Amino acid sequence: MTVNQTLAQVSDLAFQAAAAAYLTALICHAAQLAARQTPQPTAGPVLTRQARTPTVGGPAAPGAIGLLPRRGPVPWPDRFARAAVLVTTIGLAAQLLSIITRGLAVQRAPWGNMYEFASMITAAAAATWLIVLTRTRVRSIGLFVLLPIVILVFVAGTVLYVPASSLVPALQTYWLVIHVLAISVATGMLMLSGVASGLYLLRTRSQPSRTAAGGHDPADATRRGPFAALPSPDTLDRIAYRTAIVAFPVYTFAVLAGAMWAEAAWGRYWGWDPKETTAFITWIIYAGYLHARATAGWRGRRAAWIPLFGLAAILFNLFFVNMVVSGLHSYAGLN
Repeated sequence: MTVNQTLAQVSDLAFQAAAAAYLTALICHAAQLAARQTPQPTAGPVLTRQARTPTVGGPAAPGAIGLLPRRGPVPWPDRFARAAVLVTTIGLAAQLLSIITRGLAVQRAPWGNMYEFASMITAAAAATWLIVLTRTRVRSIGLFVLLPIVILVFVAGTVLYVPASSLVPALQTYWLVIHVLAISVATGMLMLSGVASGLYLLRTRSQPSRTAAGGHDPADATRRGPFAALPSPDTLDRIAYRTAIVAFPVYTFAVLAGAMWAEAAWGRYWGWDPKETTAFITWIIYAGYLHARATAGWRGRRAAWIPLFGLAAILFNLFFVNMVVSGLHSYAGLN
């Protein structure tokens, strides 16, 4: 199959633009948190000259002076936060362009190797983050969400990068479209759940007696420190839980689709291959988390640790199993 080199170059340039945009957004979020540590001036009412308009008692005096409110300048933290969201949106658009043009260049689904798979994961994570922003306005956690995205994009563009090319025969199947698309989207969503859980643990570590059950300490709003600008523990807990609720069915579908692909390719649904085993362990972790939240009423710090274990299992499967362990899934395009 002939590769369209022009589209392949457009894809690479778009990916680099996305990486630059995510890095810029990360810097803006860091500046946002730094600016929040500096007291911001507040704008009060100022003396202004009233317009010469009639009133109930007669026309206004030509030189009448009154106190009228004036909207002050936008605080610097809000400016940095808005810039970060805008640049993240631009980065996601560039990354989607990279994915689409990569697929058009090779005339296949553009997630057939580790570079393309990592690009899909980061795009899903960025999209999930922007969707959460529209519902919660929690821009103060953007630094911690963008950090793993930037790291994974950097690794994908350097260590994992492979030129656009055709796939090995084992991957030339419609199951690639179904299984890998679902697993990449679910992985990107679960990244946000893990980050929110980690921030919940950091947010509550200094006041466990008041917030261990998911509550919010009213006095915490005045507490200074590196994590004082984060949302309340309740908000972080909701983000972690609801993101996992949405991502878990997608991940479950991906595991089932992988089993069906295994039956079509190797004549069996399950063979305890290292990647299959790690994916199953990850599924058990998130299933246990949602079950404990729904039935046992787990809340607070002990529940927040479970998505972190799940995220660790995902990253182990993504990097260690694909890059170190030999198995039937060792076709990531790294050799």
